[in-house]
Amino acid sequence: MNDFDLCTDIKTGLGALFSCAQRGEFYRIRTPYLYPDGDNIDLFCKAEDGVITVSDLGETTRWLRMQTLSPRRSPKQSSLLSDACQTHGVEFFRGALLARCRSHDSLAAVVLRVAQAALRVSDLWFTFRTRSIESVNEEVADWLAEHHFNFSRAEKIPGRSGRVWMPDFHVRTPARSSLIFVLATGSRSAARPIAEHVLAAWYDLSYKAVGPESLRFVSLFDDTADVWREEDFKLLEPLSSIARWSQPEQLAGVLEEAVN
Repeated sequence: MNDFDLCTDIKTGLGALFSCAQRGEFYRIRTPYLYPDGDNIDLFCKAEDGVITVSDLGETTRWLRMQTLSPRRSPKQSSLLSDACQTHGVEFFRGALLARCRSHDSLAAVVLRVAQAALRVSDLWFTFRTRSIESVNEEVADWLAEHHFNFSRAEKIPGRSGRVWMPDFHVRTPARSSLIFVLATGSRSAARPIAEHVLAAWYDLSYKAVGPESLRFVSLFDDTADVWREEDFKLLEPLSSIARWSQPEQLAGVLEEAVN
């Protein structure tokens, strides 16, 4: 397909709402789809060895990063992104959405697939907006349920001092049961007091960590916000297992670990 045919196929297959123009080594396709802030979703085509690659060049995920202070997506957001790519037959590579148009394919159809994927991925913005309202605990609860962990929430457990503590989760596995405190805040100044509060809880509940049915203590840091210092992790290491919410597989390993 030559340059003229490329843009003609776009116009013929998708109509006047899609425009095509050369921009350096790429052909930019301006779509009628919009990001939530009103900007057009643009795609880019490049032909190599008889195959045309249609990509957003990472603009969609770059746009998402600009809408939040968190440098990482939550596990739920990553799952939604993966679902969007799977649904529309699009590859996610190095932050970019892309699909190949081979000789027997319709370029217009491939462009439409990538555009629809970009639109759906951009809707993750709404999950970023509500993150401050929807507690991290809800995300953790969803993750535990999805991975078939048996758990209860906010049990009242008296400490040795007589004070009643409410760990966020009590998780039971065949190997051992665990108590989890979730440490989450968007404020660096609040981070240390939260860590000290959890430390006091683990110390007061330490009698639960001994005996034949001893409980494992887990301090789960929501490190998707860059507020925690290394000293905060080290503060809780002597009394609990440390897990980071950005690495849920680490949490799974801790919960499933057998008694030493």
